[in-house]
Amino acid sequence: MPNRIQLDESWLDLLQGEFDKTYFAELKDFLAQEKVSGKIIYPPEKDIFAALNACQLDDIKVAIIGQDPYHGQGQADGLCFSVRKGIKLPPSLSNIYKELETDLSIQPAPHGDLSRWAKQGVLLLNATLTVEATKAGSHQNKGWEPFTDAIIEGISRSNNHLVFMLWGGYAKRKGKKINRNRHLILESGHPSPLSANRGYWFGNRHFSKCNAYLINNGKQPIHWSVD
Repeated sequence: MPNRIQLDESWLDLLQGEFDKTYFAELKDFLAQEKVSGKIIYPPEKDIFAALNACQLDDIKVAIIGQDPYHGQGQADGLCFSVRKGIKLPPSLSNIYKELETDLSIQPAPHGDLSRWAKQGVLLLNATLTVEATKAGSHQNKGWEPFTDAIIEGISRSNNHLVFMLWGGYAKRKGKKINRNRHLILESGHPSPLSANRGYWFGNRHFSKCNAYLINNGKQPIHWSVD
């Protein structure tokens, strides 16, 4: 983790208290020790807070909650489910694109860069912001969860009429921090092949439901095409 955390002022105001808590100091110590021991951590340090830096707090309209970053070489870019152009599409993202095509007739993109979503106010937040190379879930229960809980609870409190997309059991548990009377919660199975092929993902039509809700509440819909 960078020694000096670079975040937009709106996020610093929301999260400043978290940086001073014991769990966050322990998280920083853990990541520092991982680095000293020579372990490869994803995403790169400069991208750990990419999801927050990609859209200001007041601009958020949608939050998609993932589990932890991709753990393969070159995959994680700091935005959940996203990979940089030139990186092979992960299976979960391929299934997201398939649902987009069914729901909104958007042809699957040849790349996995979801930054265009983020620029429109889609917070692409993993519950755990780092992972050790090749070891899925390796940085769970090290301190990231209360930090991302604070983010979710904070945006639920600070904004009105947001859409939260909670895909899979892990994301649904994060939904406990959301005011369900104030926002739209869309839940389904995870887009990973294991869940999607069992019928828990395809056909959820979350993207059209999201846009209908935004329009009904006087907000611009999301252009879900990434090209």
